[in-house]
Amino acid sequence: MPDGEATLPLPLEEITALESRIANVPIFTILGLRDVTYLRGVCRAVAPRRREYDGIFETFHGGLLITIADSTAALAVLTLTGPLAKITTTDMSIRFLMPALTDVVVEARVIKFGRTLVPLQVDLRSMDGNLVAIAQVTYMRLDQASAGRISRTRET
Repeated sequence: MPDGEATLPLPLEEITALESRIANVPIFTILGLRDVTYLRGVCRAVAPRRREYDGIFETFHGGLLITIADSTAALAVLTLTGPLAKITTTDMSIRFLMPALTDVVVEARVIKFGRTLVPLQVDLRSMDGNLVAIAQVTYMRLDQASAGRISRTRET
């Protein structure tokens, strides 16, 4: 993503359409993301730490952190495709760097907006700015993938 493009804010009507799309997606309700900011190719949010979802060591559960990374990455992709695009995660990995004892500030940034695949970098930080985890997530643009299959089928 060119840096200049990634800093462009979304128009209010696009934000409204995006929030309308995710309003009925159960995981977004469960995660309770707040202070969400949408830029082209970027999504930033705060994920609250809820003690009932802590892991064995009384810290933010790692499975929830990867879910937060994945969900925020989806929002970043939708800032480029439009809110009605069909997308899916193809793979993701996370590296835990330190325990998360607070709410988590998450930023998902598109690395490359490909025709079919969209890799992203996701940083998760404690409220005091410490990097607690880094994730890489790749999304597939299903609309584009199926369009490619249809055109190849027609060629044969």
